[in-house]
Amino acid sequence: MQSASEQSEAAEPPASPARPAAPEHAYPDHWEADVVLRDGGTARIRPITADDADRLVSFYEQVSDESKYYRFFAPYPRLSAKDVHRFTHHDFVDRVGLAATVGGEFIATVRYDRINSQGLPASAPADEAEVAFLVQDAHQGRGVASALLEHIAAVARERDIRRFAAEVLPANTKMIKVFTDAGYTQKRSFEDGSVRLHLDLEPTDRSLAVQRAREQRAEARSVQRLLTPGSVAVVGAGRAPGGVGRTVLRNLLGASFTGRVYAVNAALTGETELDGVPAHPSVGAIGEPVDLAIVAVPAERVPEAVADCGEHGVRGLVVLSAGYAESGAAGRERQRELVRQARSYGMRIIGPNAFGIINTADDVRLNASLAPQMPAAGRIGLFTQSGAIGIALLAGLHRRGAGLSSFISAGNRADVSGNDFLQHWYDDPGTDVVLLYLESIGNPRKFTRLARRTAAVKPVVVVKGARHSGSAPPGHRVPVTRIPHATVSALLRQAGVIRVDTVTELVDAGLLLAAQPLPAGPRVAILGNSESLGLLTYDACLTEGLRPLRPLDLTTAAVPADFRDALAAALADETSDAVVVTAIPWVGEDGATEFGDGEVLAAALREAVASAPAPTKPVVVVHVEMGGLAEALAVATNTRPTAAGRGATTPENRSGATTPQGARAEGPRPEAAPATAAATTPVQQTTTPLQQQAVTPVRQDAAPAPQAAAPAPQAAIPAYPAAERAVRALAEAVRYGQWRRQAAEPGRVPEYEDIDEAGAAALIAGVLGGDGVDARGVTLDTEETGALLAEYGITVRPTLPAPTPDAAVAAAGRLGYPVALKTTAPHLRHRPDLGGVRLDLATEEQLRTAYAELTEVLGKPEELQPVVQAMVPRGVDTVVRSAIDPAVGAVLSFGLSGAASELLGDTAHRLVPATDRDAAELIRSLRTAPLLFGWRGSAPVDTPALEELLLRVSRLVDDHPEVVAVSLEPVVVAPRGLSVLGATVRLAPPPPRTDLGPRSLPRY
Repeated sequence: MQSASEQSEAAEPPASPARPAAPEHAYPDHWEADVVLRDGGTARIRPITADDADRLVSFYEQVSDESKYYRFFAPYPRLSAKDVHRFTHHDFVDRVGLAATVGGEFIATVRYDRINSQGLPASAPADEAEVAFLVQDAHQGRGVASALLEHIAAVARERDIRRFAAEVLPANTKMIKVFTDAGYTQKRSFEDGSVRLHLDLEPTDRSLAVQRAREQRAEARSVQRLLTPGSVAVVGAGRAPGGVGRTVLRNLLGASFTGRVYAVNAALTGETELDGVPAHPSVGAIGEPVDLAIVAVPAERVPEAVADCGEHGVRGLVVLSAGYAESGAAGRERQRELVRQARSYGMRIIGPNAFGIINTADDVRLNASLAPQMPAAGRIGLFTQSGAIGIALLAGLHRRGAGLSSFISAGNRADVSGNDFLQHWYDDPGTDVVLLYLESIGNPRKFTRLARRTAAVKPVVVVKGARHSGSAPPGHRVPVTRIPHATVSALLRQAGVIRVDTVTELVDAGLLLAAQPLPAGPRVAILGNSESLGLLTYDACLTEGLRPLRPLDLTTAAVPADFRDALAAALADETSDAVVVTAIPWVGEDGATEFGDGEVLAAALREAVASAPAPTKPVVVVHVEMGGLAEALAVATNTRPTAAGRGATTPENRSGATTPQGARAEGPRPEAAPATAAATTPVQQTTTPLQQQAVTPVRQDAAPAPQAAAPAPQAAIPAYPAAERAVRALAEAVRYGQWRRQAAEPGRVPEYEDIDEAGAAALIAGVLGGDGVDARGVTLDTEETGALLAEYGITVRPTLPAPTPDAAVAAAGRLGYPVALKTTAPHLRHRPDLGGVRLDLATEEQLRTAYAELTEVLGKPEELQPVVQAMVPRGVDTVVRSAIDPAVGAVLSFGLSGAASELLGDTAHRLVPATDRDAAELIRSLRTAPLLFGWRGSAPVDTPALEELLLRVSRLVDDHPEVVAVSLEPVVVAPRGLSVLGATVRLAPPPPRTDLGPRSLPRY
């Protein structure tokens, strides 16, 4: 493809029209970015400079004649010296060039030249530019051009360019597709044998959706490359047994990894084998492609190992080595260099200071971790930022009979993070439930977005460590957030994330969600042979907000057949949505335990579940000292929830092989066992440990051959040693199921005809553009605040100052009696409990008396700063706030006014923009919400008016990112209407929106 000015230059270019000299600009290093490409590899995008002449010539020599023809519309075998100068000298304003590089060499370029309406070179205020791309043939199809278009468009917008023009030959269908698929508003025409495209660079909903879909595919693919390597090299495997490298090598072999394994150590100059696998002194000496390298050498030797891997085509690294950001300032710099070096070769990193990764798929069987034995295969994806917690979770899930699809312990997560694995698990057919242990969230805004999308198709359960430490764990590079942990938790729940407090609860919830269908509602049937245990379960249900039915007491004389019949009846009963079975050992008259081992009872319960016509209700078991019951219930022929419960999908062969259903690679399959001897695990496990053998679930990858009277596959039934734990996990499933149903019909952001967005923008620009405005922002005065809010249909009741009794009387005369007299001193503001407010003052005499009382008791008028305000209809005092946090974004908050609500932290939060459903939930999610709905016979307030106010504030903050804080306090909500009595607004230059820019990895 070619710009109009370059068509003439392809031969002997004539002198170009004079372009006004652009101002000198320093090298824009903020345009540099690392991106993940379509195939999962990475590339670096950066501005082209005069130092790149040799790189440009080398790059051009590797481009095919066809691609050169498409670029210049004529045969153009080599670049002239003038071409090289033109393409490497830019002013970074009217002429900009970007290059995508791998290993420091160009693989693609893009440039724009600003033009005027006649298509001639120009400078600002011209707002159009011609754009042209060239991608090396070996890298076409990797999504390089699409990534470059996102970045060059962002650069153009920064330089006040609003449109791109491009001329493309009709045969260059790949480049035409890059433009047409980008999602920008565009026009297309055919002129003089070429296709002329015009793109409006203003982001649209479609362009943002396209960008995020490409981001998901690329990042998911980058994770898949790490989890499904065809070959693995362990760098740092020593001669002597023991040591990290040799341990990982042993674990790879013990898991029967289906690919090729190599041992690499510079000291292995004479050996040809180590533990039965080829041994080499370097990755380069292997002589065959290596997909994944496990790096287990001292930190000072890691750069050498990374260079060896990068220069020989390794796709990804798992760095187990410690001594990085967790060790201090020098380690942080070492970690930054590690990431830069790996990305320069197009590699992604898990770690450093990682525990490793596991993939239990039959066609992979990868245990590239320090866990000595492979977990059972299952439907749970597990990500942790702590090796110790990872060990505990592996052991806890194993003891409870739950299998994993994949496991990642990312250590310092300098590159690959939980966000990347959410991208992978979102459409991974082998994973039904996602469990995350996080100590920090590097990009909360992106995490919330990805979690919401993933939670719409499968449960995401999160436990957050380091909640109260006040700082990020050592080694974690995260943005600073000003909002409290409770607010972050509320926003995650809004996104559908199941938030739990402990790793025990993480296991409890994951076990239920992986094994059982989602409940259709909160109604819970309870049955069992202990009235007391049934009552405890009943109370626990009420505590968790469930609706338990009257417990069915089978009495201590019940036998397993009675349990089977009762459970079958409960499953068929349409008045319940879930069933809790409680069980204690039954002792006969002679003192013998009839089914104390639990196996007979487990068989009876499984029979009842199997006999249900459609397994749409979850079943959980609470047991006390029932030996073997949990183990017997955990043994399942299928751990996938039924389609009725979660809309299950069919897993695919991850490596693309056509292995028949049930076929396995040759070699023994290791029996599933705990990750390590986790004697110090913090997981509270009071059930009897599993036997050392566990039954591996059979996958339903394809329809089995017809069999006579084949039993229906059954899911494991989760068992818990305490009613509270079972009910808490069930309650989380109920709330998640409700969120899923609501997410299927999302709310809307209403339009209000009386909103004047342009008027508000002009007012904001006038304030921020004024002389002497603090660059950190400015708080509007009372008049400006009222004017800005009025543009969005929000009326603030006037407040008049009353520095003297006479001024108070004059103010009351203007406003009309009855009035309120209030102090506005900072230590008394919004504190009616301190006596700084007098209400319903109907006469001048009452007003003067109240004024005298206030000044006598609380202080002088100049200290109290009294004001007069007209009385409004009585109601409930509330507070509406919104603020922009640099890490999370704009947050809308609501609570009741007063010390009690502040003390209890009873405030609800939603992300902006809020929908009508968000506003309704915001009001109703408070613990004190009954005060708004007629508590103890009081009149219900006008909640529709309150919801509208919340939505108007949300629109204001969303439309104008310069509005960084809004506080409406108090907002008195009456049975009819509401009154905003006080308001403050703060403006500031908007913080950068990293989620709206072009795709890029976190900078190092």
